[in-house]
Amino acid sequence: MNKAEILVIDDEPQIRKLLQINLESHDYKVLKASTAKEGLILAASHPPDLILLDIGLPDKSGHQVLQDLREWYTQPVIILSVIDSEDDIIAALDNGATDYLTKPFRTGELLARIRSALRRSNQSENNAVLSIGNITLDLVARSVTRNDIPIKLTATEYKLLCLFAKNEGRVLTHQYLLKEIWGMGYVTETQYLRVFVGTLRKKIEEDANNPLHILTESGVGYRFQ
Repeated sequence: MNKAEILVIDDEPQIRKLLQINLESHDYKVLKASTAKEGLILAASHPPDLILLDIGLPDKSGHQVLQDLREWYTQPVIILSVIDSEDDIIAALDNGATDYLTKPFRTGELLARIRSALRRSNQSENNAVLSIGNITLDLVARSVTRNDIPIKLTATEYKLLCLFAKNEGRVLTHQYLLKEIWGMGYVTETQYLRVFVGTLRKKIEEDANNPLHILTESGVGYRFQ
């Protein structure tokens, strides 16, 4: 029995109802809010395991709600919005959104994103071994294997792969990756990042031209799965 609790913050009654039906049919507990104020009160008084947040709320932008939440809330927040501009997606991800789906969305994809986000949030940050598919990272030994065969990575490639693996399933923006790996002075060097992702793909993917692990989110960043 799935006991995870999900808070839906959306001003559209039909969307709230649709989400409630689908989530409860998969044994999630559901809380609902139609405004930013109501959602923030519910989140603060009874913190859920995950929040589904609409951007277009009537009393406050979902971007501001996300910023308010990230002052204290550390669990996953998935954005659901009719807005599909790159600027909005990047802004949400940079402000701490775990994921971003545009409406209308496919229920199966949303449920998969929810499972992935909850799985990551339940993992211990001190876990010494990370395993995703056929890739295994031993953070103590600083070793990487694919199908149990050792892979030799440079220090930067290793750091980049660890960052991907620790955020498995989450979209990481170009700016976030550049800042985390190389520092604030490199946040506009997207071509620099592209080169390193390309070399990393050649080492960990079966086919670097058709990657299964490091996926490109066009114009936004990358997702590791």
